[in-house]
Amino acid sequence: MKKIAVIMGSASDMPVVEKAINTLKEYEIPYEVHVFSAHRTPEACAEFVRGARDNGFGVIVAAAGMAAHLAGAVAANTTLPVIGIPVKGGILDGLDALLATVQMPTGMPVATVAVNGAANAALLAIQILGVTDADIAAKLDAKRAAGKEAVLAKDAEIAAAYNN
Repeated sequence: MKKIAVIMGSASDMPVVEKAINTLKEYEIPYEVHVFSAHRTPEACAEFVRGARDNGFGVIVAAAGMAAHLAGAVAANTTLPVIGIPVKGGILDGLDALLATVQMPTGMPVATVAVNGAANAALLAIQILGVTDADIAAKLDAKRAAGKEAVLAKDAEIAAAYNN
């Protein structure tokens, strides 16, 4: 099974990134977590990303706030799918990170989730792996079905309590 790399631009992003890690654990997906700054450790980041495919990774998730150049720097060094998580913070409260993450030049695609959307980033990465892994696809289907049933059960409970 392919692994998912989760990279954050700063250790201060960990409270957001933990949501991605917890989702990967829930689905029993192998992963590695690293801190690489697009600005302070560009060589280390590029070295890791360039070797990611050979090291068994299938998707890279990159979380960064403020200038948020990490996902773009990652995409520039691999053809693996890259998912950016803009992290809330700074003077623009995450808008700067969102704009920096979604505005990639042609040829450097980065899928982008909502600000602080780490759980969805992990789910998207899992779905990408699920394209070629039937076991992962089955886990995703089962989780979706359970979510549907939970909403329908809650609807029935509330309807019974409040409808005439």
